[in-house]
Amino acid sequence: MDTITPGAFALLAAAALLVGFSKTSVSGANTISLAVFAAVLPAKESTGVLLPLLIVGDICAVLVYRRHAHWPTLWRLFPAVAVGVLAGTAFLAFADDGAVRTSIGAILLAMSAMTYWRRRKAAGVPAGTDGEPGADEAPGTGRGGRLKARGYGVLGGFTTMVANAGGPVMSLYLLSAGFRKLGFLGTSAWFFLIVNTSKVPFSVGLGLIDGPSLLLDAVLVLFVVPGALLGRALAHRINQNLFDQLVLAATVVGGVQLLLLG
Repeated sequence: MDTITPGAFALLAAAALLVGFSKTSVSGANTISLAVFAAVLPAKESTGVLLPLLIVGDICAVLVYRRHAHWPTLWRLFPAVAVGVLAGTAFLAFADDGAVRTSIGAILLAMSAMTYWRRRKAAGVPAGTDGEPGADEAPGTGRGGRLKARGYGVLGGFTTMVANAGGPVMSLYLLSAGFRKLGFLGTSAWFFLIVNTSKVPFSVGLGLIDGPSLLLDAVLVLFVVPGALLGRALAHRINQNLFDQLVLAATVVGGVQLLLLG
């Protein structure tokens, strides 16, 4: 990994702060981090550097929301996610850096579109109480529910392996399944801790995680934890609509930039 300039390190540090912040507050803010890491570092290597930082953020999120996970939903998703992760691993094994950068840019734009659609759909859903779906809202039951879980699971596994960008896919699935705030955060926290941890052997095998990348992570992790603490403190105070709009706009810009660089 080439020498990182002070300006590039400042960008990576800010992106690491956003990783922690997004895990405990505004889901989706780390899509900006994906674009920053892929623009500053070689695209393939950026996924390996970012993964341990995401795991640290996941641990912070689980510590805060661990009691609110809906485990039947998680067990329903995991087999399909495994298929997607294997497909993403195969893609990374053969794709060059330009193809990976272009793919990350395309994934970010697609995820931005999905997130925008999710927010528009959510605007028409009556507000409910915090927590997981009630007995009459059990997600993933029935043939249609199982097929939906498999589809989202494969897509989520592929996008999280290739670009660490499974967040919008998971958010869209949980929203469509009827999750409320705390159930959403708790289920998402456990999902990504388990999935991201399972990706480590594949990333090591592909050479994406090595000594130099872990050395950089050891420094950047100092920004993830404060970001998570800041997110927890501001979770109930932030103007989420405005922030989500800014996140979407910045993600679109980052995705277009990566497509042009690819």
